[in-house]
Amino acid sequence: MRRYQSVLIVMLLALLTIGMVSACSSQTKEKPLPPPSADVDSPFFVDKNINMTTIDEYLDRSDVAYRDVRMLFDPADYAAVGGDADLSRTIRGFKVVPFPYIATLQPLPVKGAYQGERLFDVDWADNGTVANARARYAESEMILEELFPRDKAIFLMCGGAGYSNMIKELLIYYGWDVNLLYNTGANWGYAGKNALELIVYPEDANDDNIYATWRADYAYIDFSRLHPIQGGSE
Repeated sequence: MRRYQSVLIVMLLALLTIGMVSACSSQTKEKPLPPPSADVDSPFFVDKNINMTTIDEYLDRSDVAYRDVRMLFDPADYAAVGGDADLSRTIRGFKVVPFPYIATLQPLPVKGAYQGERLFDVDWADNGTVANARARYAESEMILEELFPRDKAIFLMCGGAGYSNMIKELLIYYGWDVNLLYNTGANWGYAGKNALELIVYPEDANDDNIYATWRADYAYIDFSRLHPIQGGSE
């Protein structure tokens, strides 16, 4: 009798263990992402489902690459349109990959837009898509591939949603799966709980602000080390 009781106890413990593992697996399994659904009424086609209102629900996923495509210090006068040229904050988990270093900018509604080195020259169509793009460096496409992995969903974010829409269109031009690209919108309006502050404002207004750029996961591109394509754009 005791033998049967022991066997029964072992079986019950095994079933209990399996049940606990299944429960943990179901809790940790990432729920499917909603497919990209651009809001056509948004100036930059921000996603209807995954945006600055809902982004906190979609952080820390292994199937997503998070990219903030702003410059640390943008020369464009975004203050004129109520924005912030300095990257004062991002969102935890987002890697900073400045779009102005990636490709030619579309015309902006502000003065002082960046005109320096970039990986690609782009001709923009009137509807905001890429009409033509040319690599300026032998490494340009390799950099794009490594910074924007093709095998993951990519959440794109900037200050006002313009840069993030531009990089989305460039990736589509180069063959990225449109069903994996999300313009999550304008961080200037983010009010969630996962902000990563990059500028510290001392209580004493006379003190200088602390620019904590070391907190950012920043993709640095040293153009002086790249190899220009002969006969390419100047």
